[in-house]
Amino acid sequence: MQTDPIADMLTRIRNAAAIANATVDVPASTFKHALAELLVREGYLKSVERATSEAGHPVLRIGLKYGPKRASIIHEIKRVSKPGRRAYAKAKQVPVVRGGLGIAVISTPQGLLVDRDARRKNVGGEVVCEVW
Repeated sequence: MQTDPIADMLTRIRNAAAIANATVDVPASTFKHALAELLVREGYLKSVERATSEAGHPVLRIGLKYGPKRASIIHEIKRVSKPGRRAYAKAKQVPVVRGGLGIAVISTPQGLLVDRDARRKNVGGEVVCEVW
């Protein structure tokens, strides 16, 4: 049993990008699917689709995106809010990642938002992860 399935998903993406895999399979959940869709919209991932593993379990098949010379688009992806220490940000305190070159994913009452959208809508929430 996993204690932090979101951290597991981010680690699988990080490891697959490090060895230049085209896709990675992650156990499926609604929150993970929403997070992957957000990363696709922001241009960090190529695609996400629901699939079934060989054992018959639902998985998310995530397509990774690479630049020239097979360099990963994701330089770093890290979990901010953890089960043992949750990280929340008020609307005025939403973090800026790498001077605006990266994104922070915020779980708000309006759903998952990128840091700039959370600031524009003036909402805060749980800081799920940072990507750059």
